[in-house]
Amino acid sequence: MSEGPKEAGDDRALVTAAQKGDKRAFRALVERYQRRVVQLALGMTKDPDEAMDIAQETFVRVHRYLPSFKGDSSFFTWTYRIAMNLCLDVQRRRGRLERVDLEQGDEAEIEAAMDAPSAALAGPQRQALNAELRGRIEEALASLSENHRAILLLREVEGLSYEDLAKVLGIRKGTVMSRLFHARLKMQNKLREYLGEEAPSKDDDKGEGE
Repeated sequence: MSEGPKEAGDDRALVTAAQKGDKRAFRALVERYQRRVVQLALGMTKDPDEAMDIAQETFVRVHRYLPSFKGDSSFFTWTYRIAMNLCLDVQRRRGRLERVDLEQGDEAEIEAAMDAPSAALAGPQRQALNAELRGRIEEALASLSENHRAILLLREVEGLSYEDLAKVLGIRKGTVMSRLFHARLKMQNKLREYLGEEAPSKDDDKGEGE
């Protein structure tokens, strides 16, 4: 989940102390976010060793650039952006990241659709998913483009706000809404196939954003 007001306030105090050379404060920041960075990297790369390497490099860079961190965004958002950029670097090296155009769409319509939670990933049913369905969800996620997988993980698993998603991914809020809309649609279509439901025709998915 995204950080709350108390956590953000604690971060500011720890960042200030760490910038002054307090090693315990920096260690506390690492301990607070390390597991979540590893989870993000694992979701993106599907490689536990790669995920650990990315997490380690994330905090190496956080430590290196912390003196210049001015707090224009939250520490949480700043750290996640570093981690996401490293994940995308890995995908580029693997030659799997597709070059995509900015999504187009009616922002008002898309934003209204975003008010409803994702049928694919959200809700209390998550706790009751059986092993086979969990496997299908992982397969469906793995089949998405890196852009779609990233935004689903950050929104549905980590609970980032649209504003934080825009900052972490370096895109406009309108692009966040469009990309998330199409990512959810693709995910739901893939799960409909598994559940034996009739999926929407390809015409319903025209103009999709990557």
